[in-house]
Amino acid sequence: MTRLALVVFLVFTTFNAQSQSAIPAPPELSATAYLLIDAYSGAVLVEHNADMSLPPASLTKMMTGYVLAEEVIAGRVKEEDMVRISENAWSQNPLFNGSSLMWIEPGKDVSIADLQRGIIISSGNDSTLAVAEHIAGTEAVFAEMMNTHAKRLGMTNTHYVNSHGLPDPAHLTTARDLAILAKAMIIDHPDQYKINKELEFTYNNIRQYNRNTLIREDPSVDGIKTGHTKEAGYCLVASAERNGMRLISVVMGTKSTKARKNDTAALFNYGFHFFKTETVIEGMTELDKPRVWKGLQDYVPVGLLEKVALTLPRGKHDNIETIVVLNEEIVAPLSVGDPVGTVTVSLDGEVQFEAPAVALAAVEPAGFFARLWDSVLMFVAELFGAR
Repeated sequence: MTRLALVVFLVFTTFNAQSQSAIPAPPELSATAYLLIDAYSGAVLVEHNADMSLPPASLTKMMTGYVLAEEVIAGRVKEEDMVRISENAWSQNPLFNGSSLMWIEPGKDVSIADLQRGIIISSGNDSTLAVAEHIAGTEAVFAEMMNTHAKRLGMTNTHYVNSHGLPDPAHLTTARDLAILAKAMIIDHPDQYKINKELEFTYNNIRQYNRNTLIREDPSVDGIKTGHTKEAGYCLVASAERNGMRLISVVMGTKSTKARKNDTAALFNYGFHFFKTETVIEGMTELDKPRVWKGLQDYVPVGLLEKVALTLPRGKHDNIETIVVLNEEIVAPLSVGDPVGTVTVSLDGEVQFEAPAVALAAVEPAGFFARLWDSVLMFVAELFGAR
């Protein structure tokens, strides 16, 4: 699967102002729940009620868009496919009264590409339902698909009932789950994600503007979704990239569009100012070259297959310590990726990352007499405690 960056997933870490005296406490926001994470390392920089179950409103459409992107990648849907609009997906459906719409009409054919923009830019409940019916036949079946993807992504506190986010008591998610979903959309489907930055979309001679106004005000912001209902309040999931560092912000339950925008901007400013994400170990880089027994080669390069990025307080990356501990005996045959020890990255005595050290090259077994001789040497070494 295409990735913007291949990063070993880190343990989610919330940085505490008491343990990082150089960093002030994060801003206290008006939102009911909020979360700020690094998109690639997964480090949690700020959180408040991040696991509280809340109605997502149109943030639901993030998952609708994700499912659509997955179907396009799988080849079951094409952007040029034409969708016949049903009575259910008609913009005049009473269910949609007073809500955001793309303004599609029953009996007409609309392309997937247009419906996709209707979902992302116009936040159209009608276009969302049209896509759900086209993919799954009914919205109920599509909701099952949404829940299946949510479970696969690790969104453990999310349950979808519909494709658009209009209120239902069982239709709930959390700020943490939305951050997981945003991260998956950005990394798994970068081409589809680019649509989030488009400022406007015109369909049926009706021009509509991207509701994420931060995209116009902050050039580092390039997505991802707004939401609002009376039950959910004003919500915003956003992502920004500055100097190679990408953050994801989730703000839920504010009282106005201005409040959700200001809360999001405050989180981004705090995160980018006080933290930095850097690659501390490159993938396929030799960290050690230990002895291999019973192999055609005597030594094997050891390291990590994927790069490791750490999000730490600014100025702290110079203080990290990387330790490689190898198994007492490394015996051929070895394949690339076989574990041969442990890599640990620590900061001020606290483990920030730990993973198996693996062979970066294959080692074929030696011939019979060479293996026999190495067996003798290994026995002698063990006998005299030389290992």
